[in-house]
Amino acid sequence: MSGHSKWATTKHKKAAIDAKRGKLFAKLIKNIEVAARQGGGDPAGNPTLYDAIQKAKKSSVPNDNIDRAVKRGSGAEAGGAEYQTIMYEVYGPQGVALLVECLTDNRNRAAMEVRTAVTRNGGTMADPGSVSRLFTRKGVVMLPKAQESREVSEDDVLEATLEAGAEDVNDLDEAIRVLSEATDVVEVRTALQAAGIDYDSAEVEFVPSMEIPVDAEAAGKVFRLVEALEDLDDVQNVFANFDVPDEVMAQLEG
Repeated sequence: MSGHSKWATTKHKKAAIDAKRGKLFAKLIKNIEVAARQGGGDPAGNPTLYDAIQKAKKSSVPNDNIDRAVKRGSGAEAGGAEYQTIMYEVYGPQGVALLVECLTDNRNRAAMEVRTAVTRNGGTMADPGSVSRLFTRKGVVMLPKAQESREVSEDDVLEATLEAGAEDVNDLDEAIRVLSEATDVVEVRTALQAAGIDYDSAEVEFVPSMEIPVDAEAAGKVFRLVEALEDLDDVQNVFANFDVPDEVMAQLEG
């Protein structure tokens, strides 16, 4: 897992940089709008909305933008779009599998843009089911090791979340990742809060059941493909099953 941990840490840092670009803001706002539409505008009774707001706040999305998104989604304010979730399955360099999750109000535009980004960056569109079977839906909670009052360890987190359904706790340098069944993500997050541990995000993701180690050349190509996809407005998430060994990561960073 070491290489993947390094990649996950890089992704975590990259998310912070993306937040400054505003591209991420739009995606986080969209998440809030959809959560409010599906489960109502009260975060206390809608855990998905609660976590979407938490993630947006952690990424410095202004409160006004968050409030307006909740109102649009819940119908209290006009202007909300009808978003639908679409998954695209993709093969990248060296047989790496990618799941591309879109949230869009225009299926045709999303399909065309994803296909263009994939073919321009060395990937191919896969048959439905061929890639998704390599992933499992899991609850993923990310939290910073450096908390306001103390530094938390893997053991602290495991102790707080084990009974709530945590299956795996990974140390990712500056952050800790907790994996659980998709249905347990809210319980795990609540257990962390009860233990006085702050978290950055809690959501359901597609986690690969096995990972493919890649060399420096393939890693560079996969990174470019992922970035091209993440840059599309309709793309919310890209999940991939590649593992970058530490020495390859060091080579790329160098």
